Amino acid sequence: MAEVARDVPASPEATEVRCQEKTRGGLCYEVILGEPEVKATPPKRTISPQNKNMSVQDIEEKLKAAEERRQQLESNKIAALSAKMLKIEEASRKKDEQTSLFITTTREALEQKMETHLGKREAYITDLKTKLKDHIENVEKTRLSIEQQTEEVKAAIEEKMKSASAQRDENIKKMLERLREHEEQVTKNREKELQKKLEAAKKYNERLLEVKQSIETVEDTRRSEKTMKIETKLTAAEQKREQELQKKLELIKKNEKRAETVRQNKANIVANQTASSG
Repeated sequence: MAEVARDVPASPEATEVRCQEKTRGGLCYEVILGEPEVKATPPKRTISPQNKNMSVQDIEEKLKAAEERRQQLESNKIAALSAKMLKIEEASRKKDEQTSLFITTTREALEQKMETHLGKREAYITDLKTKLKDHIENVEKTRLSIEQQTEEVKAAIEEKMKSASAQRDENIKKMLERLREHEEQVTKNREKELQKKLEAAKKYNERLLEVKQSIETVEDTRRSEKTMKIETKLTAAEQKREQELQKKLELIKKNEKRAETVRQNKANIVANQTASSG
């Protein structure tokens, strides 16, 4: 921390004031008082030989005059010291104003940066929600398409069972194999899409962590209530976003499980019909 020492010009009373900047927001003053200097030596009275024996009244008058001179010297010293202290207080006030201006400017810049970051983050979350919604719709369309294809396969199998019982088992096997391969391909594509979205969410979390660490660094040097509130909102929003993402992932898994159950049931029905007709 910088330390500045300066001396105020000495007065006739040899008073010295030293100023040291101990902290970023305060000053420390050291006042050194010198020995009082007498401006003029009062003329000495010539004592006549006849008045060697002074009366009590003369002594009191001399003491009174000496006391008045001493009080005058003290008054002059106090006035000079007061003037110096006023200059010091003015310098301190200017220093406080500069410090306050610096703090205000820094706080406004930080708040502006945080608002910009929050705007970008909200836009990214909105975009991610839109992509997740589109993906869920595509999954639902795929499931409906699989069900429709399954119905078509079932109808074709039934028709072939009626017209050509000799090739029935072979055709059913081929149909089921194609259906299985199709479902495997759909599952792989869906897993790839989910993996890409998870990786994107992971990268976003890493960027959020870097921003949070930067905010914590600024917080260590110049803590403010506004920054703490913003950090709390960021943490709450991040937790909420992760919870929503987890719920959507669970919903997707449930839909996949339901589609698998439907497929199994239809395969069992086809197998039962095949066995009963055989």
